[in-house]
Amino acid sequence: MSLVLGLDSATLTASAALRRDGALATARDGQSHTHSSDLLTLVDAVVAEAGAGPADLTAIAVGLGPGSFTGLRIGLASAKGLAFALGLPLLGVSSLAALAQGAVRQRPSLARPDLLLVPALDARRGELYAGFYRWAGDHVAPVAPEVVIAPTALAAAIDAARAASGAEQVVVVGDALAAHAAALAGLFVDGGAIEAAPDLRATPSAIDVAALAELGGGDVLDVLERGAPSYIRPSEAEVMYPDGVPGALPR
Repeated sequence: MSLVLGLDSATLTASAALRRDGALATARDGQSHTHSSDLLTLVDAVVAEAGAGPADLTAIAVGLGPGSFTGLRIGLASAKGLAFALGLPLLGVSSLAALAQGAVRQRPSLARPDLLLVPALDARRGELYAGFYRWAGDHVAPVAPEVVIAPTALAAAIDAARAASGAEQVVVVGDALAAHAAALAGLFVDGGAIEAAPDLRATPSAIDVAALAELGGGDVLDVLERGAPSYIRPSEAEVMYPDGVPGALPR
């Protein structure tokens, strides 16, 4: 029996989910600004709801971002701690890929190789994170690198990804649609090739993190040596102090 625990904390909506033998067993969401205690509470809840115990888990999958720097660090630290304590493999999955995978789960008609899925999350500072995916049989696969860009630059990025993938239609999903509604409004023209999907879940779900890990959409991480979150851009501290924080101890 396989029992895969999925975790994601890239946004304010933290989530945990369990997949048993390739099918969803249970899932929970939680809202928090830190996730420091919520995430493990969600883990306890889904494991209990599945009638299982920690010893029954066979693997752990975690969303690597991009997203909230603090949330990502907490999520990966929690996943690494659990994987190390239980002696389990740890798989890392793009949170943007999970958002795209979730769009197909909610709307199966999007499972088309000629369709470009663009998951977009608010990155704050007037920017958004975007990924570019197409359907590859049973999971999404990237057709271009993930980026952090101004909302006004998304049209050009979509055009480049469409050219690379040969996609005819485009569907954009994620909380960036609401966060940058005014700047993105010109993308979506009635009858046009680019569609907004505000009706679909706007944040990544651990349901899809776990599914991607099982379906080959994740990379196996060494719980001690590898597995940094995908920040895409530098933190505010790195921008302000490129040579290190004044007075800090040398590394």
